[in-house]
Amino acid sequence: MRTTTERKHYDWLTIGLYIAIVLFGWLNIYAACYDPAHAELFDFSRQHGKQLLWIGIALLLAVVILNVEPRFFANTSYFIYVIVIGLLVLTLLIGNETNGGKSWIKLGAFKLQSSEFAKFATALALAKFMSAIDLDIKRLNTKVVAAVIVAVPAGLILLQHDTGSALVFAAFLLPMFREGISAKVLIYGAMAALLFVLALLINKWLLIGIVAAVGLFYLFVWLNKRTRRDYFGVLLHVLLAAAFVFSVDFAFNNVLESHQRERIDVLLGKTEDLSGAGYNVHQSKIAIGSGRLIGKGFLRGTVTKANFVPEQETDFIFCTVGEEWGFFGSTLLVVAYIVLLVHLISMAERQRSTFARFYGYSVASILFFHVAVNVGMVLGLLPVIGIPLPFFSYGGSSLLAFTILLFIFIRQDATRNQLL
Repeated sequence: MRTTTERKHYDWLTIGLYIAIVLFGWLNIYAACYDPAHAELFDFSRQHGKQLLWIGIALLLAVVILNVEPRFFANTSYFIYVIVIGLLVLTLLIGNETNGGKSWIKLGAFKLQSSEFAKFATALALAKFMSAIDLDIKRLNTKVVAAVIVAVPAGLILLQHDTGSALVFAAFLLPMFREGISAKVLIYGAMAALLFVLALLINKWLLIGIVAAVGLFYLFVWLNKRTRRDYFGVLLHVLLAAAFVFSVDFAFNNVLESHQRERIDVLLGKTEDLSGAGYNVHQSKIAIGSGRLIGKGFLRGTVTKANFVPEQETDFIFCTVGEEWGFFGSTLLVVAYIVLLVHLISMAERQRSTFARFYGYSVASILFFHVAVNVGMVLGLLPVIGIPLPFFSYGGSSLLAFTILLFIFIRQDATRNQLL
């Protein structure tokens, strides 16, 4: 149980930002699904009413977490991880299929999205593993075990045809980098993403020629000494790049769903389908642009009220902010997220235990990935992969999972002067 001293050390800035974002999100959910015939704020048959119930449950859950002994989370990390893995398997077996994905378990009148809870469970398990006393991040077996901890839930979520949620697990590279993993891993990841995009845009043999030219340029211009090992290294990298380029077609056509392929083609300018795959983003940009500087005003968004943007209370909730609150309101929300993320990194750096520090960086990384991708896809800068805006989008599973993710770290931070 918490003490008076620990209560004083709760990070109230983080808690305040959380409450502000949640309440602003609820107002925009109300606006997105507003119907004059059901205008009551506490109409629990409507999305805004249901979200209010989830907010109440989330706040109660936050209070419970803040009163739990912080060592509990470290001691039960693997147990929680196994339970959530079992939940993901159960979802594959008995889950309901929605929009081509099998990500939901129906519980009476409610639906549970197990993939949302896998994020904080994986963060706990990985933090527990990384906090081992004799662990060396540079050893191959350490990297393999860490990769398996992340890959198992990500793979199960991918089998549910929820590619967007599976991609979120790439965010764990950032806390691994903080703990000492080589920057080459991040560089290789960025290069793979770049090659993937280029392989979809230009001739594959031309791309391989460019890669080979870059390799030779590096070998003869940047390397002071050129040994047999250097030649072999450049040749190996070129061959691996070539193999990756030729595997892009297979991954694009067999791993991604048809609607995801269409959205990527629209984003890359290969096709233009304003009535199909590009419809959501096109209407979203119209809504955001029509808000101009200060917006049309609360409940006055014409694009929002006409339901031109599908999923506007969930994945595309940011366009409601843009239309009704304008550039000013959108910027204010983005700034709130930036302040929260920067402060979470600052909190992570002041931790005395590896477990709390790694977990804190995981929280910041997961939230950053969600915010960046969600806002990017609504603005048409990134493919639409269907992930929610943290604490803001409609959805009980999302809100509860993000609340657990954040408040476990707030509880850890309150006892940061005690080594776990």
